[in-house]
Amino acid sequence: MTITASPLSRRPDDAVVGTPLPHESAALHVTGRALYTDDLVGRTSGVLHAHPVQAPHAHATITSVDVAAAHDVPGVVRVLTAADVPGINDAGVKHDEPLFPSEVMYHGHAICWVLGESLEAARLGAAAVEVTYAPLPALLTVEEAIAAQSFQGARPTLARGDSPAGLAHAARVFEGVTSFAGQEHFYLETHCSLALVDENGQVFVQSSTQHPSETQEIVAHVLGVPNHAVTVQCLRMGGGFGGKEMQPHGLAAVAALGATLTGRPVRVRLTRAQDITMTGKRHGFHATWTAGFDADGRFTALEATLTSDGGWSLDLSEPVLSRALCHIDNAYWIPDITVHGRIARTHKTSQTAFRGFGGPQGMLVIEDVIGRCAPALGIDPAELRRRNFYADGQATPYGQPVRHPGRMVAAWEQVIASSSMEARRAEIDDWNATQPHRKRGIAITPVKFGISFNLTAFNQGGALVHVYKDGSVLISHGGTEMGQGLHTKMLQVAATALGVPLERVRLAPTRTDKVPNTSATAASASADLNGGAVKNACEQILARLTPIRELVPDASWEELVAAAYRGRVQLWAAGFYRTEGLNWDAATMTGHPFKYFAYGAAVTEVEVDGFTGAYTTRRVDIVHDVGDSLSPLVDVGQIEGGFVQGAGWLTLEDLRWDESDGPSRGRLATQAASTYKLPSLSELPEQFNVALLAGAHEDGVVYGSKAVGEPPLMLALSVREALRDACAAFGPAGHSVELASPATPEAVYWALTAARGAS
Repeated sequence: MTITASPLSRRPDDAVVGTPLPHESAALHVTGRALYTDDLVGRTSGVLHAHPVQAPHAHATITSVDVAAAHDVPGVVRVLTAADVPGINDAGVKHDEPLFPSEVMYHGHAICWVLGESLEAARLGAAAVEVTYAPLPALLTVEEAIAAQSFQGARPTLARGDSPAGLAHAARVFEGVTSFAGQEHFYLETHCSLALVDENGQVFVQSSTQHPSETQEIVAHVLGVPNHAVTVQCLRMGGGFGGKEMQPHGLAAVAALGATLTGRPVRVRLTRAQDITMTGKRHGFHATWTAGFDADGRFTALEATLTSDGGWSLDLSEPVLSRALCHIDNAYWIPDITVHGRIARTHKTSQTAFRGFGGPQGMLVIEDVIGRCAPALGIDPAELRRRNFYADGQATPYGQPVRHPGRMVAAWEQVIASSSMEARRAEIDDWNATQPHRKRGIAITPVKFGISFNLTAFNQGGALVHVYKDGSVLISHGGTEMGQGLHTKMLQVAATALGVPLERVRLAPTRTDKVPNTSATAASASADLNGGAVKNACEQILARLTPIRELVPDASWEELVAAAYRGRVQLWAAGFYRTEGLNWDAATMTGHPFKYFAYGAAVTEVEVDGFTGAYTTRRVDIVHDVGDSLSPLVDVGQIEGGFVQGAGWLTLEDLRWDESDGPSRGRLATQAASTYKLPSLSELPEQFNVALLAGAHEDGVVYGSKAVGEPPLMLALSVREALRDACAAFGPAGHSVELASPATPEAVYWALTAARGAS
């Protein structure tokens, strides 16, 4: 295939992009010199510390709040309540999240906040606040919400063709239920904000936020001031994964409100237990489905209903559900399809964005369908998947043509070859035949993930580039750095666009007074959006320098810039980028919501202990499509990290709430690393091979690159399918294994026990 590069994607021969470089702050990270929001507290004098008063009920009416005793605690300065809010008492993007509530909606809900000279004073003050409650019934599970018809938000339907007719003429029809849990973000740095007010009344908020512009907006409307009266800066985050896209806003508003009322800087930093109990998770889902296949094992139709656990308020549940519906097809052509979506309202934290943003949930459903139906069809699961791949000329159920489906095939075939999957399949079968108490499994799964925000308006980015008289360059852009390497890529883009050495370029922290109206650093689109904006700003400057270059053709960069300054040429520019070709109708669930699709495939081998269900991941092979990589070392790190995080969601991380009818009903029992199992070195595959798909240039995006943050997470579906394969080896041929998610050792044990029983 021959692709002509557009000006946006064309690379010069001496490009800095494409060079494998370490993270721009790697040395700062490993030496402890990197500053995060809470590190700034020690550099700020007179800081007050905030502590929440948390409710001990999952659902209750607040009948009274008495703060008098808190003021008797030494060091307590003020208690913030709803009466103190000068603007709007709400921190939600849907205006359904009172900052100071009158009704408790989940166990641990913050009722009010105490400000103290020290964190201990604030904590003791919070303990002294007297709150009386009238407990109410609480819904904790999706099944309970469905039974009670407790739903919120839009109820979209994605449909194409005639699914009843498709099922009617199918050779085989299967029905099932697929339920799976959410996931705690567990970023290393918990939520933190530091707010102060200057002599002119300007509110300045340092926040660990993925969306500074929206943090600015929420703070402004809580304070009752225009957006220009609030500046938000994000220095860097110690992880985000989507958990800091919407959740920081209310915490920043508390800090800003306290600073406004007291005239002193206010710090809000959650402890780990507070962070886990007060902030949202990945949405768990409950799905019912009916799937039809023809005699050759190809889909004829799919009907499904996906119900997400939204928690107590909407947050981002609607777009998460929309993306789940848009990714239920994964890499497969399904001619006739009807998928309904709905959001359960439960008395838990408001669930929110998490890496993949609904895509993993949609893909898990279809991969579970294939994994369960393949044995009944008598077709190897890998072959069943391959037979159903998209081909040229086919479109998704929402009407977007699938470009470059051959890249999915290329990644699939490359990883099968590089992993020696077929030979290992035979070796595993021989090994299993001689091992009655341990079994191995191997599986391959694909990923086709759409890149762009589903809401078209969010697909825009901004940047500010300054060239100083000495030729040094300072760039600001609207994206935030959470360890994913975005700043590294932006430095490489600027150096490449200007044609200067990387060391001549420096990056400034993300601030709303430098680049306004930014979108969240999310949807894997930040390198595309901000990279396009940085490149645009650089090109504006270069265009102004062109006449000067003609006058001094042999001048160095520094001499050129100096000559331009003397000639009164503007040496800074505001860049802008908007993703072209997008359209989306949320009402009909149709359009072209994505700029392109990122493809990938993974082969995973596992070994399972038949006595305990414990397992090890023996080997993982990945081939992933990142287009022409902007920064290969960063991209490989993202692929590895995304895969491991996905494996954690699917196999280890088990959120548990107290579902008893006692007073602790609704309390999150997994509030720490001691009770919530995260992937560690012992869970990493013994062999981990990652390759970038070659020849995958993507036209029309910055230097031909593709997004990499989210798509690799879904490659971990191969781990779950390998565990299914290993469990099936304990039973008779053709046995269909139902595997819970997360597939913890306990879940694996019950699955393999069921397989044995089928014998």
